[in-house]
Amino acid sequence: MHQLLLVLVGRIRRGAPPRLGSSLPLLSLALVVVGCASPSLMPKAQAVAIEERDRALASHADAIHAAIGQSGTAGALTFLDAKDGRLVVLPGDSPADAWARYTTSPESATGRVSVPAVVTFVHRADVPKAPETVTRSVLQQQQALRTSVAALETEIRGAVPRIEERLGIVQRELAESIAATKQEADASLVAARADIQRALSSLAEDLAAVRQFMLQTARLAWLNHELIVENASGIRKVATASQELSASSAKLEETMRQLSESLAGQLKELANRLDTIQGKVSTLK
Repeated sequence: MHQLLLVLVGRIRRGAPPRLGSSLPLLSLALVVVGCASPSLMPKAQAVAIEERDRALASHADAIHAAIGQSGTAGALTFLDAKDGRLVVLPGDSPADAWARYTTSPESATGRVSVPAVVTFVHRADVPKAPETVTRSVLQQQQALRTSVAALETEIRGAVPRIEERLGIVQRELAESIAATKQEADASLVAARADIQRALSSLAEDLAAVRQFMLQTARLAWLNHELIVENASGIRKVATASQELSASSAKLEETMRQLSESLAGQLKELANRLDTIQGKVSTLK
């Protein structure tokens, strides 16, 4: 036990991180055991009481080991009832296990057993371990801790179905949301495809109209070119005809002048002949 104290003190000096769940009960147990093993560190009356308790338990060694053998456990918490001094043996594989079995047994509920402040855990005869001295407060603390852990485990086990149910609801809602989103996306995609198809159709129609317009423009340009060529040829023909008409007019004018002069001469000659005839006629009268 002295070595156990040295180990604990060494861990504290080395700055080992404290573990409240294990260090305090272990330290309490070590102090109690060392106190029992070192009478010089406690009052004489207390040392005498511990010696008397150990002697009283030693007188029941056969009964204690018989009870442990019948239980089939690794040991048992043993003590003399604080009220009537009768031997009490609480089987278990450890001090905490023995105390847990006792606190959950019907005998604990009756209150007929009065547990002293310090009890002893005796190992099975074939286990090479010395008896361990344990305080009732440490056992109660461990039992409270185990009860809290069990309650927490029960609460967690009870919460797991609710969590799974909620998870299932969330998964269903998520699946429905994904399905609705996919449906909306598909509908949007179909509408977008329809819009694109309409836009492409409209563009194709516009391109066809532009092509038709360009063809018509090309045809008009060709016709315009043909008309220009034809007009130029007509203008040349008109110019040629105009020149020929001018030449014909000049010839006609010359012919008319010549005819006029010839007619004038003939008329003069006719007038002379008429005068001659008239003169002859007048002579004949």
